[in-house]
Parts: sequence; C-alpha cells; structure tokens
Amino acid sequence: MEDSTDRIKQLVADGVHDNVYPGAVWAIGNAAGTQAAGTAGVLDPTEPDSPMRPDTVFDVASLTKILAVWSMIGALWEDGALPLDEPLGTFWPEVTDHPLGQVTTRQLLTHTAGVPLRAQLKNLYGTDPAAIRAGVLHEALHRPPGEAVEYTDRAALILGYLAEHLSGQGLDQLAHTRIWQPLGMPHTRFGPLPHELAARCAPTELDEDTGNHLKGTAHDFSARLLGGVCGIAGTFSILDDLARFLRYMLAPTTTATAPGFGPSWVEESLNVQTGTLEPVRGLFWHPAPGTDPADRSYVHYGFTGTGMWISPKRGTWAILLTNKLYYTREREPLTRIRNAFRSLIFS
Repeated sequence: MEDSTDRIKQLVADGVHDNVYPGAVWAIGNAAGTQAAGTAGVLDPTEPDSPMRPDTVFDVASLTKILAVWSMIGALWEDGALPLDEPLGTFWPEVTDHPLGQVTTRQLLTHTAGVPLRAQLKNLYGTDPAAIRAGVLHEALHRPPGEAVEYTDRAALILGYLAEHLSGQGLDQLAHTRIWQPLGMPHTRFGPLPHELAARCAPTELDEDTGNHLKGTAHDFSARLLGGVCGIAGTFSILDDLARFLRYMLAPTTTATAPGFGPSWVEESLNVQTGTLEPVRGLFWHPAPGTDPADRSYVHYGFTGTGMWISPKRGTWAILLTNKLYYTREREPLTRIRNAFRSLIFS
C-alpha cells in the first residue's frame, strides 16, 4: 500500500505539472474508512495562494446521477414503489400515451431505453421548465428499447422526473432528506451555492457571458436552465462526503438512520445488466475500463473531472476529484490519469 500511495501521489502531481488540471484531491479506502488521501495543485492557476484542500467543494457534474438519481431510484425500488421491469406507461400517466411509456426503468438505468442521445433542452423546448419537462417526457424514441447501449444524459433527467412524480417532492429535497442527511453528508447539495460555500469551490469552465470561470454554479447548461436542480448534473460535494457515500455502499446497514437504498440495491446495480449488448453496464455504474466485469470493479465519472470507483469484491473504494474543465473539454489527458489511478488502486 505504501508504494502504491507514493505512486498515486506522483501521478496526481504530474497531472498538475502537465496542466491536465489546476488541482486535485483524492482518497482510497474500505468500509472502515480512508486508507490514504492527498491533494495537489491549486484551485485557480491565477491565484497561487489558493491550494487545493481536502474540504474543497467540487462541481461533481454527472456524479449527480449516482448521488441523487441512482440512490433515490434505489430507495423507491426498495420501498416497493417502483418496479424496474414494467413499462413506465403502466404506472406513470404523464407518459402513458407517449413513446416513453413503453420504456422500463431498468432500460433507462442501463442506457438501453432508446431515448434521444443528447439533451439540447433550450434548442428543442425553450426555457420554461414545464415545457422542457413535457418535451423530454413526450419526445419520440431514438431507437426501439433494448436494442443498443447508448449513453445519454436524458436517462437521468427522466429518472429524476420519475422520482419526483412518485414521491411528490423535488429531487433536491428528496436527495437531502432520504440520502445525504442520513449518511452525514452536510456539504453535499444542489447549486447554485451560497457565497460562503462558493468561495471554497474549485472553478470550472469559463462563462462567456461573464468572462469568469464558473464557481459555485453548475457548469452543465441543462442544470442551470432548470434552476440548478435536475437528474443530469448540478450537485456539489466534498471528498469526505463522497467517501461516506462509498463506505456505506460497501457495508450498507438497515438501521433507522440509514438512507433509503440498501444492500439489495447495491448488489443489483454492481452487476452486468446488459446481457450480450456492449458496452456492458450495471445500473448507472459501468465496469471500470481495463477490468474484467466479473471482477465487479465499477466507476462513474463527472464531466468536470470527477470520478468515483468501487469494488465490493475487493472491498475498496476510491475518489479522484479535479477541476480539469478549467482548462479544456478534451478528455484524453485526464482519461490516461484516471486509467493509471484505477490500475494502482485495483492492482
């Protein structure tokens, strides 16, 4: 472990040196706690006296799909309120007479639902949230359900709307009361962030309207368009909160203070669900690149430069949070670091 930790420190520091990202925080651990952690670089290259810290707040982008949507869908499933394999139209009147009505929740979670691949909400439906919701839920399918695995943000947006329909509450309130608060994740919330939290936030993309890098406001345009709250993105968090989430996944409990999802949902999700279709998927999680799906090492990434890995078989979790989007949308440099990071964790 000591040798791997030194190599992880060097790997993450090299990413700063090579301008892959301004800074990063990372940790690896097991169900009992954190085994190793570190920081590198700065929040903002123009402010050299702003070092990355363990409590730096990150726009975690698509990790929202795990922290809010996947966990809430699991809670509803374990409550018996949401069947995974029944067509949505059989219990969701809003989609009954529309193409989405033939799709199942499991197909959305495995990205096999055939829904449109991109969520260009403003261009398609305008800026009114009610019109956006109606447009997304009533849109024609891209292809027949179950035919192919095609990643699309729309799946998470639809599942967020579904969770709100079944519960009668907003996704932000649901995630807070049923997941984040019971797990003791006080720094995890949807944006925009209040000033005192935004000051600790790692800046991301340059906002062309203001000429400043976004800080405390979601980089994702769909999230901003919907007031900061949607299933696609919009969540902010810190390293310790994410570690609590992953530790719970490795050793879920059924106590009164536990979050809504439990061991059954984790077991269901961290297994291949797509049969012979490729690329193989679990439920919103996918096998970590470079690993055998049978090894059950799973990962989920965020576009801003964030990532979480978990392996129930090995009893290991890992987190790497960066603000690589400060520099570029190019994926390849960070992909190389992520793959090397995963190799050191699961070697």
